Amino acid sequence: MKNNLLVKLLVFAVIVAWTVTSGTAWAADINKHKFKFAFQNTKEHPQGQGAVKFAELVKEKSNGKMTVQLFPSGMLGGDLQTVSALQGGTIDFTVLNAGLLVGLVPAFGIFDFPFMFNNEAEADAIVDGDFGKMMFAKLPEKGLVGLGYWELGFRNMTNNVRPITKLEDFSGIKLRVLQSPVFIDTFNELGCNTVPLPWPEVYTALEQHVVDGQENPVTNVQFASLFEVQKYFSFTKHIYSPQSSLVSKKTWDKLTADEQQIIVDAEKEAKLYQRQVNRAQMAKSLAFIKTKMEVNEIAPAEMAKIREAAKPVYEKNTPKVGQDVVDAFNAAIAKVRN
Repeated sequence: MKNNLLVKLLVFAVIVAWTVTSGTAWAADINKHKFKFAFQNTKEHPQGQGAVKFAELVKEKSNGKMTVQLFPSGMLGGDLQTVSALQGGTIDFTVLNAGLLVGLVPAFGIFDFPFMFNNEAEADAIVDGDFGKMMFAKLPEKGLVGLGYWELGFRNMTNNVRPITKLEDFSGIKLRVLQSPVFIDTFNELGCNTVPLPWPEVYTALEQHVVDGQENPVTNVQFASLFEVQKYFSFTKHIYSPQSSLVSKKTWDKLTADEQQIIVDAEKEAKLYQRQVNRAQMAKSLAFIKTKMEVNEIAPAEMAKIREAAKPVYEKNTPKVGQDVVDAFNAAIAKVRN
């Protein structure tokens, strides 16, 4: 009798252990859901690979009850349209440049300030720390919930006019930029004629010579085939692009605590995976781009002049972003560098 009881207890313990390690809470309150996740790049792009991983993890952790349908390549509209759809609850998830949220929360413009990060490790520490959490705390009242920060990497400039080797080379180039006031101000200060356009329109605008150039991480240049319509790639490394992974608050509020935890856990794993994939891909993309375009570095002395020319962007946009936000960022980055 005692042996039978012992066996039953052992079996029960094994079942509980398996349930916990499988990532699904014992007796979790999980219902069936089918979510929509829209983003701008292809599934093969590091952004897309992160979305694919997230969808796989959600399905796995919910034992198939919660599924995520992916809509890549701007199928459901540009970033700003997608954010609006998230607010309305017709799309559930997206991931986009954090600075594009500036229309809803001006403070997010801080992520578009030029030359704020020296490397990826600094960026990780800032966005994963208290500063990143503080920024996400501003979103729920706008109908969005921040889950985590993904990566595109440092942005560089391409164009068909000339290689960018010094400050004067920016002059007069018609440059497509993100629909972000800080991006517009930055390149206007450097001497470009800026043309804000949504990402799905960029290739055609370059092909039809509506604009001379654009600026993006090297992975985007490869995966969007911009090398077909651009000649020069210059390592300006002007802005680092943290990406905000978001869920609609309307969607979030419908979920049980157990379902929310599955989303949180899946995103945390997907974020780390996505960053790893992106950093590996950047090296591969650069090697590829070097076979298709003229690639140049910029001498440190010239980069110093470019940084100096961009300083008015801070002065102009600090009041919009908020002095408290700028001060909080400066304190956080100083702590990281010490």
